[in-house]
Amino acid sequence: MVLIKVNRVSSYTDPETGKLGKQIELVEVRRRQPPQRGYGEEAQMVQGILSQLQGFGLPIQGIRDMVIPKMTMIMSENEYDMLGVRFEVNDMYELTMKEGSISFAKATEPI
Repeated sequence: MVLIKVNRVSSYTDPETGKLGKQIELVEVRRRQPPQRGYGEEAQMVQGILSQLQGFGLPIQGIRDMVIPKMTMIMSENEYDMLGVRFEVNDMYELTMKEGSISFAKATEPI
């Protein structure tokens, strides 16, 4: 199982048929841990505060998400309807690949 984020959803026109479709770009997001510069209680306390600030949405220099392209799907509107998943940008999903099948489930916890 891999946690993924919907990075982009765009319209697509099939060059042969002219029919409309969707292009969905999915990325894996991994947290980068900043290097520990100290080993004392103070360093651990500062690291905890920085993590909390980042949790509130404040950009902290040196702490970034690593975005890794995972999958791009191009499908017709009919195929998109059959898939049964309505992708919206920034939605998080659990991607599971098992025995020749791929499944998507809404992520239960944020990354």
